[in-house]
Amino acid sequence: MPGLIHTVATNILRFALLLALFGAGWSIYQRLPHDDPAGDRDPGAAGATTTLRLFLRPAANDRAPVGAASFQLYSIDVAAAQRQFDSEARRRFDPEQRVGIRFNDFLTRQMGKRQPVTGQFDERGEATVNVPPGKWWVHAEVNGTQQNITWRLPVNISGRERIVELTPENSYTRAKSF
Repeated sequence: MPGLIHTVATNILRFALLLALFGAGWSIYQRLPHDDPAGDRDPGAAGATTTLRLFLRPAANDRAPVGAASFQLYSIDVAAAQRQFDSEARRRFDPEQRVGIRFNDFLTRQMGKRQPVTGQFDERGEATVNVPPGKWWVHAEVNGTQQNITWRLPVNISGRERIVELTPENSYTRAKSF
């Protein structure tokens, strides 16, 4: 009889341990932030957008007219999409029919519901725009008097407000202007 009690007690403890592990995992999972990587939220829903504040900080010695600078926000990496388009274009192209799609149509299809957001910096180099949470790519360009600076910066947008500073240190390219 002691063997039977020992076996039953061991099985009950095994089951309790599995249940405790599952409960702990579920508790942790419930506390994780809820992402919406596909951007399927309703833009009109409460809390569905984040205020993104962009600050353009070109080099201190280069006084560029930042009020003329604009930016674009893309929900995908446009450079990666261009590479994918170029590699797939060879397979899609039929030399007999000369049929293909334009890159802009391909890009629109890749982005799905989250279309690009464009805006303009004010004379102080600041801009504010509301975007749905998720991963975005900031594209901006400033043509300064001494150098031209381009940004292609990935940004994770979440919460009520996100601040991004565009500086020469986090730029994609810097070229001397003539």
